[in-house]
Amino acid sequence: MKKDLLEVYSHYREEQAAAYAKADAKGTDIRKYATAEAYGKVMGDLLSLRSAGNVGKGAPTSKDPQVMSLELSTKTPKATIKDCLDVSNWKVMNRKTGEVQPSPKNALKRHINDVKLEKWGTKWFVVSDEAKATACTSAASS
Repeated sequence: MKKDLLEVYSHYREEQAAAYAKADAKGTDIRKYATAEAYGKVMGDLLSLRSAGNVGKGAPTSKDPQVMSLELSTKTPKATIKDCLDVSNWKVMNRKTGEVQPSPKNALKRHINDVKLEKWGTKWFVVSDEAKATACTSAASS
């Protein structure tokens, strides 16, 4: 079960990076892995990127994601994954010039992410993905 959850999370991250790389969700499978709040957040990020003429370059790297909770006895099964997300190789780049845009001051390159998943029918989906203002070395460090 935990392996399945981590696999959904991994696919979500891959599809998120693919969408950011072109500032568009078309042609990605993000909807297969994200719903509700998580999908809306991705779409908001894509709108911001597109409006500014930017795209995402690279991808985040998960460092030791762990299933922290798993509730299977509820009407809608739920799970939480905690991850140390390394975004040091994930840059915002101007689409036309290729120039890498500066990161906000004090932006963490490795931070904790809390990811909530729910099982709808037979499938798990990422429902929310919250970046914490907490630096990390691994998911277990917080």
